[in-house]
Amino acid sequence: MKEPNDVIIRSVSKVAVVIILTFAINLFISGHHYPGGGFIGGLAFASALILLFLAFDIETVRKNIPVDFKILAAVGVLISVATGVGSLAFDAPFLSQVFGYFNLPIFGKTELATAVLFDIGVALAVIGTSITIILSIGDDR
Repeated sequence: MKEPNDVIIRSVSKVAVVIILTFAINLFISGHHYPGGGFIGGLAFASALILLFLAFDIETVRKNIPVDFKILAAVGVLISVATGVGSLAFDAPFLSQVFGYFNLPIFGKTELATAVLFDIGVALAVIGTSITIILSIGDDR
């Protein structure tokens, strides 16, 4: 059987994936002070992966990105719960956050917060869950 000529869709999707991933990182980073954060950043990241699954076949993407997305979702949930339980260890309410300002060599005075750890867990859980759902739907055909 002859392979379809998908040069245009694959070339455009490579550029679009870079743009979407850049936007996803921006959404994730700006989420502490502006709308965004782990959930929407994770959804944007997952949409870039889904575009790769559509432009290329699922097995090609799975071969090049060897991640078990079920484990990724579980690790994300574990990180999110651990940040909440971590505050209990310091006799603070569940999911309390701590932040401070630090002078970093390249960035200068930068705010670092424990809420970022929670957002990382949420992002990983959203990416893992949404890609697992999409792959299970794609495998059913």
